Amino acid sequence: MATQKLYAGVKLRETRARLGLTQKAFAEKLGVSLPYLNQMENNNRPVSTGVVLALAQEFGFDVAELSTGDAERLVTDMREAMADPVFADAAPPVADLRLVASNAPALARAFLELHRAYRQGHERLASLDEALGREGGPLQASPWEEVRDFFHYCDNYIDAVDRAAEHFARDGAPEAAAIATLEGLGLSVETGASEQLRGLDRAAGRLTLSSYAPPSTRRFQLLHQVALLTQNDLFEATLDLARFQSDEARQIAKIGLANYFAGAALMPYARFLDAARATRHDLERLADIFGASIEQIAHRLSTMQRPGAKGIPFYFVRVDQAGTITKRHSATRLQFARFGGACPLWNVHQAFETPGRFLRQLAQTPDGVRYISLARDVSKPGGSFTAPVRRYAISLGCEVKHAESLVYADDLDVTNTAAFEPIGISCRICERTNCHQRSVPPLERKLTIDPDARGVLPYEVAR
Repeated sequence: MATQKLYAGVKLRETRARLGLTQKAFAEKLGVSLPYLNQMENNNRPVSTGVVLALAQEFGFDVAELSTGDAERLVTDMREAMADPVFADAAPPVADLRLVASNAPALARAFLELHRAYRQGHERLASLDEALGREGGPLQASPWEEVRDFFHYCDNYIDAVDRAAEHFARDGAPEAAAIATLEGLGLSVETGASEQLRGLDRAAGRLTLSSYAPPSTRRFQLLHQVALLTQNDLFEATLDLARFQSDEARQIAKIGLANYFAGAALMPYARFLDAARATRHDLERLADIFGASIEQIAHRLSTMQRPGAKGIPFYFVRVDQAGTITKRHSATRLQFARFGGACPLWNVHQAFETPGRFLRQLAQTPDGVRYISLARDVSKPGGSFTAPVRRYAISLGCEVKHAESLVYADDLDVTNTAAFEPIGISCRICERTNCHQRSVPPLERKLTIDPDARGVLPYEVAR
């Protein structure tokens, strides 16, 4: 079998820039000529085995990064954008999109920003009140989407913040360390009957945590507050690099970084990775070990992408009862729809019907990749009879090639092709022609309508 050639020019250029080396110095360390390096950096030649070994030996580089990264998700995002009717017959083939994603990722992201601005402008005009209220305003991504994309394209792993949190929890008692830190800042910690999860009274020197919240939530909020008070310089430096388009996005991202710190301190990287492997990623056992909730454990598993010490690449998603995605992170090739709901064939939607139970699903996406998917409902009581209950469902999954590392796959027949259910990203870009749950026609395909015949759908999708 022929070995697939590895073209990784963008990664080579990024690595050289991060190391602060000239092309000449980088070529010398890799043991190649300057012209040869230049050709590899411009994807005119594949990366040789010797260069791969040199990267690992000279720089401790995780060579797996050469074949992973943003390329596949950029292709998915561009395909979704290109499915917009505005492009009609002008959409380029997937091969061209892959070339752009691999060789010019900055251009790909600029295109996605432009398309997002177009969509937002179109949606603004669809609502007269909104159009009148925001006439002449700048077109840009919503702050929430901008922050979500920031974490998405970082594989939901922020190295500096993760390591800072791990250092904070080095003694193995993050809650005690947090209380001691706050006391050192002249703040007391109290628990009280409050609908607010966390409230800091700076004048009184008091942090109040809600007694209505479960212990895992109180610990998380305690560490979140410590992060805001002690890691401001680190957060600001990280935000400067992100270059958000609005102050609102920057403020939301700062809260996101504090959340990241809290989760990473509650579940320090090395200890959590060891425990995850030892328990074969049993979410309930991990929740007991770290005093965390099932959702917190699932979310943390999706962040284990430290170079040189990577865990299984998981995706994590949370949806509400309407099917709207409220959280999404993916270190896998599986991506989530930016617009509209998730695929109705995905087991995450069924989790609301079976509260308190894990649902398992073997699934295959249109690109042929197979996954094992876990789903479970997560209810969040308000603490009193009159308080509303927030209901969500979460899904955690990975490619089926990692099945041996998951306790949830023990009795599943992962070798049986027929056991895998077909799922997609969203109906409007899904390539499947015979899906019984299709809600809208695919935008890239022509339709045939026969008034004298009716199948599952009132039209047929051209193959």
